[in-house]
Amino acid sequence: MVIHETKIEGVYLCQQTSNIDQRGFFARWYCMDIMRQRNLNCDWRQMNNSGSNKKYTLRGLHFQQAPSEEIKFVRCIAGKIWDVVVDLRLGSKTFGKWCGFELSSENRQSVYVPKGCAHGFITLSDNSEIIYLVSQNYDRNCERTLRWDDKTVSINWPASPCVISEKDKSGLYFNDLEKILT
Repeated sequence: MVIHETKIEGVYLCQQTSNIDQRGFFARWYCMDIMRQRNLNCDWRQMNNSGSNKKYTLRGLHFQQAPSEEIKFVRCIAGKIWDVVVDLRLGSKTFGKWCGFELSSENRQSVYVPKGCAHGFITLSDNSEIIYLVSQNYDRNCERTLRWDDKTVSINWPASPCVISEKDKSGLYFNDLEKILT
């Protein structure tokens, strides 16, 4: 497992290293020792699974407010997605900035999303599926959504969504977030 820094402090792109032979491959998706060497969270409370039937389904941008802020470790296990992280940490050098990654079942890359960041994705193929580890139990009272199309953040999505929930359509605008962020 190789961990790469990104343009947002605390967000990491992780690449599996595979042992390949005539049977296929074997790789370690998660390694507590390697994560701890980088001072990354290793205390996971949940493992979630999300499947999307249609290409260009958008989910997000979701985050949990304090005291239920969560860390995520995200991997696409079927199909392909464009995964996005937005820094919502007040005082961060990259506050309001975003980074995006293509995750697929073929490249087997993962994204480590720290506390204080919003996360979302758009599917780039039909029948896409992700799994992700989460550091906190879900708390409906602390769940928030940042609008995927907010002009201030200005995410360069690879396509317009064809499928999106009402909750995600009606997320908060970035300029309204400072009132609720701690």
